Amino acid sequence: MLNLNTGITEINRVGASTAKKLKKIGVETARDLLFYFPFRYDDFTCLTPIRDLKPGLNANVIGQIDMLQNKRSPRRRLNITEALINDGTETLKVIWFNQPFISRILRVGDRVSLAGKAEDGYGGLTMVSPVYEKVLTPVFPICQDGNSKIPLTPFVKGGNIAIHTQGLVPNYHLTANLTHKQVRFLVKQVIGLSDQVADWLPPEIIKNTKLFNLGQAIKKIHFPKNNAEIKKARERLAFDEHLLIQLQSQLAKRSLGLARAAKLEFHEPETKKFVDSLPFRLTNAQRKAAWEILRDLEKDRPMSRLLEGDVGSGKTIVAVIVMLNAVLNKKQAVFMAPTEILARQHYETVCRLLSDFGIKVGLVTRTNKLMSNDKCQMTNQCQNSNDKKLKLDAMDVVENTDIIIGTHSLIQEDVKFNNLALAVIDEQHRFGVEQRKVLMEKTGGELTPHFLSMTATPIPRSLALALYGDLDLSIIDEMPKERKKIITMVVPEAKRPAAYEFIRAQIRGGRQVFVICPLIDISDPLRPLSASEASKLGVKSVEEEYKKLAKIVFPEIVMAKLHGRLKAKEKEKIMAEFLAGKIKIIVATSVVEVGVDVPNASVMMIEGADRFGLAQLHQFRGRVGRSQYQSYCFLFNESDSDKTLVRLEALVKYNNGLELAKIDLKLRGPGQVYGIEQKGFPELKIATLFDYALIKQARLEAMKLIGLDPSLNRWPGLKEKLGEWEARVHLE
Repeated sequence: MLNLNTGITEINRVGASTAKKLKKIGVETARDLLFYFPFRYDDFTCLTPIRDLKPGLNANVIGQIDMLQNKRSPRRRLNITEALINDGTETLKVIWFNQPFISRILRVGDRVSLAGKAEDGYGGLTMVSPVYEKVLTPVFPICQDGNSKIPLTPFVKGGNIAIHTQGLVPNYHLTANLTHKQVRFLVKQVIGLSDQVADWLPPEIIKNTKLFNLGQAIKKIHFPKNNAEIKKARERLAFDEHLLIQLQSQLAKRSLGLARAAKLEFHEPETKKFVDSLPFRLTNAQRKAAWEILRDLEKDRPMSRLLEGDVGSGKTIVAVIVMLNAVLNKKQAVFMAPTEILARQHYETVCRLLSDFGIKVGLVTRTNKLMSNDKCQMTNQCQNSNDKKLKLDAMDVVENTDIIIGTHSLIQEDVKFNNLALAVIDEQHRFGVEQRKVLMEKTGGELTPHFLSMTATPIPRSLALALYGDLDLSIIDEMPKERKKIITMVVPEAKRPAAYEFIRAQIRGGRQVFVICPLIDISDPLRPLSASEASKLGVKSVEEEYKKLAKIVFPEIVMAKLHGRLKAKEKEKIMAEFLAGKIKIIVATSVVEVGVDVPNASVMMIEGADRFGLAQLHQFRGRVGRSQYQSYCFLFNESDSDKTLVRLEALVKYNNGLELAKIDLKLRGPGQVYGIEQKGFPELKIATLFDYALIKQARLEAMKLIGLDPSLNRWPGLKEKLGEWEARVHLE
């Protein structure tokens, strides 16, 4: 008997191999399946007669199999299954690659429902590897109007509603060799358990907001009958996420209102000396942001401020200015970065910038425990791991330095700070109440450190203030004047050889190059692709692109590949060698989106640019152009969609992340602009950061609840859910 805690291997047709794939996407129980929501739907609510099919049209057709055969391609030894489908209006050719078992499932004379894209090729209009289901239809309706579609009443398949080819068909985020069809089949088996899911939302909120109950929302989000049901289900599930964010923000604000912090006086002469020593002039936006932060530090209430600035806008310098002032007040400051290699780079930068101020800087990461001193002040000396004085433990570093730099795991190290007064958190401003408590415990006193969070993710001011009620906001909306604008170009396939020659010339000139691909391996959600098929469809992968560039295009150039399947140590090693100039080209996935500063990199080449959002493309572009060298961003795209071309031309025209995010929102929709991959923002399964009305509603309800009972003891289910959510978001 299935229940919510049933292990995934106990569900029909889930063996060890499938279970391993499901675990990669976080699905280990029936409950996990229910809460693994689709991210989009294929609209097959209407049936298209074969005679009305056109190349490029994604459609559902139903017809009888007139011919079905397997054959083998003589050149590439592919198994090819071919079929002819007749619906009474016309005959359609269908091809499946490397799926010979289909001829054992389907037979000539069977009526079949197909969903896929029609394309010209293979001797005429063809569907290549469509999703298929057998259907039982007593009478096949023929459309009388050749220009219209047939309204679809779902056909039955062995007594069950067809879920893969008809109606609104859900699509899920996948991993290699896992298909939408598999996930839909498994969800369908457990969907009845949604009635057993406890609804933790207080009944009065459900009544006030007229939202679906939780079980109803889960059913409708997976298998909706119409778009109205999707909208209502999504509203409930998105409201849940926004309410948890708002509750956390309101509780943090309340907690901070009761807390006290050290007053840090502004040391104007020393700050002016530091600013004057910089090899560049601060922008007015940097000066304004620094002043807002310094004024907060003078108060006895703990600062909680978000510093937002586009990639390359100079947020780190502002952080160094405020950390300097903390140290001048004889207090400690800590700077937490998202990765080890970025922490190491910040350490070297801070060592260099503060070398004339007698300030001791420490680095604490999993693989490095370093401390600046009289003999180890400059970057190259700090890297001497053979120096016995550098073989330190985390406690040595924290006890003997003024500024400690590390990853976010620093708060989990077994250390105690001497006199911590300021914490700077890079790309993780959802730093929760529990993390603040941990830092307070590590200070050994009653005072709460001031908190400065930084992000390069573009988000409108009004939305940031609504989302993060516990944070004040400073924005650096101006780029340094000496920073050259990155030349961005959409490169047609015919000019690819010229782009390669340009890259070769850049490397000869001493520069380095990033190549970004949307996939690790050549695969799509339904089947593996051959290299020629992938090329035809415009799908690029790190593995294939690396082989091509290393063996054919640039055999004389040292390069490496970088993606999320590599172990952390491998990734760190590759990025360190790239930073040192040993590797000239890195072929990578989006793992470099938030990465190290490589001043020597001058070219960002993006394959399959149409597969990324504008905000993400802008983040990629920000990995170059970080020095005096003129830098370039090449966008390769094989889509001929007008909308895609408009999006990519926007990247050519605009260099402002917020402007691009707004354009992307308009062209692609909110669900694809910000989401689960965006660093530093809440983990959103289904909500987006542009749900203005829902955010406002959730904030109002959160304030009501905390006004009635700040402990939330009146709603134990809600309190438990908030605790689970905070643990998952902040402590994993």
